[in-house]
Amino acid sequence: MPITVDARGLPCPQPVILTRNAMRDATEVVTLVSQRDQVDNVRRLAERAGWHVAFEQAEDGWSIQMVQGQAAVEPEITPDLATCAPAEAARRRVLLLSSDQIGRGEPELGGILMRSFLYTLGEIEPRPETLILLNSGVKLAVEGSPVLGDLQSLEQKGLQILVCGTCLDYYQLKERLAVGSISNMYTIAETLMDADQTTLF
Repeated sequence: MPITVDARGLPCPQPVILTRNAMRDATEVVTLVSQRDQVDNVRRLAERAGWHVAFEQAEDGWSIQMVQGQAAVEPEITPDLATCAPAEAARRRVLLLSSDQIGRGEPELGGILMRSFLYTLGEIEPRPETLILLNSGVKLAVEGSPVLGDLQSLEQKGLQILVCGTCLDYYQLKERLAVGSISNMYTIAETLMDADQTTLF
């Protein structure tokens, strides 16, 4: 039976140290880690000690499987195994739609493209954290909208949808809002300025 080392959430060099300790008491070790850099450090530790290594990504991190080789030696922690690159900070992505269509050509084609885009947005990663609807873009979020189901699905997946209140009033649609929350220009501007990446259509 392999020894399992659960080092998920632990900072470097803890995964390497715990793995080294387990390798001294077993011929098979499985180490679980959170970061890709930690996989490389544990892998190098084992391979340098003459162990066979395989790894795979799991839902909550990485799993590294190690089996002792015939010419195995004492595992040694060297300075290059004691540090990891800092985890990349999550980027704040904001998508702004100022129309219920994409592009300036035929309105029917623009509507088809918008439906396709919002459906695809729900199928890919990473998605934006916030969607802002301005001008005629607010028509996408009201009862009868052909993309209402897609927007509701995106909201259920954690997408914040901000809908311009002034725009809803202009089009007399405030009572028909079916997804997202009514917002004002102050909040919209603040959200755009705080974003690391903004995409506009």
